[in-house]
Amino acid sequence: MNISAIAIDDEPRALEVIEIHAQKVPFLELKATFTDAFEAIPYLQQNKIDLIFLDIKMPDISGLEFVGILQKSPMIIFTTAYSEYAVNGFELDAVDYLLKPFSLVRFTKACNKALEIKTLKNGATEQDFIFIKTGYEEEKVLFDDILYIEAEGNYMAYVLANRKLLCRQNISDCINQLPSNQFVRIHRSFIIAYNKVQKITRQSVWVAGNEISIGASYEEKIPEIRQRLGL
Repeated sequence: MNISAIAIDDEPRALEVIEIHAQKVPFLELKATFTDAFEAIPYLQQNKIDLIFLDIKMPDISGLEFVGILQKSPMIIFTTAYSEYAVNGFELDAVDYLLKPFSLVRFTKACNKALEIKTLKNGATEQDFIFIKTGYEEEKVLFDDILYIEAEGNYMAYVLANRKLLCRQNISDCINQLPSNQFVRIHRSFIIAYNKVQKITRQSVWVAGNEISIGASYEEKIPEIRQRLGL
């Protein structure tokens, strides 16, 4: 399995270092480099990229701000000379944080982490589970254990029978990684598991004793839910 990547840094020399290191990582395909972050946006819109090596401190837009404007963000490995940004990087669910100047060994370790994440996620689509990133960890969760999922600010809350897991992602990315025959989005903030529905009306469903409203723009999902429930 390979990882396709791009690198964004306003310093050409920093990009050269990444290019040199990337040539020595067999599974890494560095497709393009950019000194201007805004020039990378159309490239990302037109090409499927798994990973971005992203400098944090750039003149026109910071790496942290850049991640915020992406509609669907690939995995991110932040690169910077400023260690104080590390916490901010991990809050954005970054795969890793490389402090300049970084060695080939450290670079390869970060790439291996990205490969591990991609491998786990690709495998999850063929299995009965998903890996949910919570802070620094990836936790395996069975699809059958998920009651419903709720958007909470910049996070998605995966509600299980006895606990709740928070993962930094948007609801569109969340529904795209779930099997469509088991989960359905019924509101701009809610995704439910078909087999966990206890009751359904024209406006709401009940899951684990909780009433969840059906959004006006999702009312067409009601017949489908009823059909899957055998009603």
